Amino acid sequence: MTDFAELLAAQRRALAEQVDDAQRQLGVIRNLKSDGTADDEHDPEGSTLTADWQLVSASLEAARAQLAATARALLRIEHHTFGTCLSCGRAIAPARLKARPAAELCIGCAR
Repeated sequence: MTDFAELLAAQRRALAEQVDDAQRQLGVIRNLKSDGTADDEHDPEGSTLTADWQLVSASLEAARAQLAATARALLRIEHHTFGTCLSCGRAIAPARLKARPAAELCIGCAR
């Protein structure tokens, strides 16, 4: 379990950085949209601020969801329930945990 705890802790740090970065990007986009000088809707090259906002917002939500799943996995390690399917109670295959350390379901229940 120590290997998984270390892996999940590193994953949590990386995801927290992604969340912070996305929040900074949204702040920049928000400032550009609010100052009224950026006329990106008529720029034939590059994406619009609205498209950028949607992309960064989706990335932020995905990172937050992964961060929450990682935190739950770390709690399961603390409570000695890591590696047990939350649906059926059977063991989650080690190969699945290696691929998705925050997995909450065995492959059968995930399908």
